[in-house]
Amino acid sequence: MALLQTFRRAIGPALFALLLAQTAAAAVAELTQDDINFRKEVYVNKKGAKMPYRLFVPFGYDSSKNYPLLLWLHGGTGRGEDNVKQITRQNEIATHFWTKSDVQAQFPVFVLVPQCPSGEIWADPEINQPSKALEMALEILSKVENEFAIDPDRVYIAGQSMGGSGVWSLLQVYPDKWAAAMVLSAFDNFTNVQAISRVPLWVFQGDADQSVPVDLVRQMMKQLKKASANARYTEYHKTDHEVWNRVFTEPDLLPWLVAQKRGAPAGSQLGSGASPVKR
Repeated sequence: MALLQTFRRAIGPALFALLLAQTAAAAVAELTQDDINFRKEVYVNKKGAKMPYRLFVPFGYDSSKNYPLLLWLHGGTGRGEDNVKQITRQNEIATHFWTKSDVQAQFPVFVLVPQCPSGEIWADPEINQPSKALEMALEILSKVENEFAIDPDRVYIAGQSMGGSGVWSLLQVYPDKWAAAMVLSAFDNFTNVQAISRVPLWVFQGDADQSVPVDLVRQMMKQLKKASANARYTEYHKTDHEVWNRVFTEPDLLPWLVAQKRGAPAGSQLGSGASPVKR
């Protein structure tokens, strides 16, 4: 502090104030719109393990009201520790759809996007057990639920590609947690179909996907239909793995999710049923 005062006297109050203003302006200029809209946080558990995450808080948040929350699990390209990749590039369309002003006007939802570490996965589709990274993501979810006024009956889970595998895992291990789920371009070797059938679900798949064979997903949907699951299936013709380029233009997507609430009768939920839709 003494050094700053000496510097101020040396250059004069006016120039000192100008330099401070320029420094502050430069710091603000380094912020991206994502840094402004998505809170940049790092969770540290009791063992000292860390996980970066982003959190979108609805504008005008009022703690006297309860808000819905969407836990979004990013795809493989979002892994790391920079706290950026999970909401940018291939993961940008999905994460930013919910934060658009017109969407928020209808559905003021929190958006939580944890970042899976490099070299790890959310879940192994062969065994359906959440990875350590996915369990830590659930710890972050609990933290956010304790910090903000989140409606426990309107907590949603969704993910693309690797993130979709995480969704399948959570639906089978913790089915009672979710009001609804969305899976984009992901397969699973079901070990608990009955658990999945308890959660309203919308699955999206491209028939030209080279990473996730469409025949495999079709068989999965047959299993869910046999279990009387409350599931929708949309299959895009001549579409590859990146179905998210089309999913977020679906006119029914937002109304469908808004209609879902944990514990609500299946008949009251918009768009229930397991009939495939091909586009």
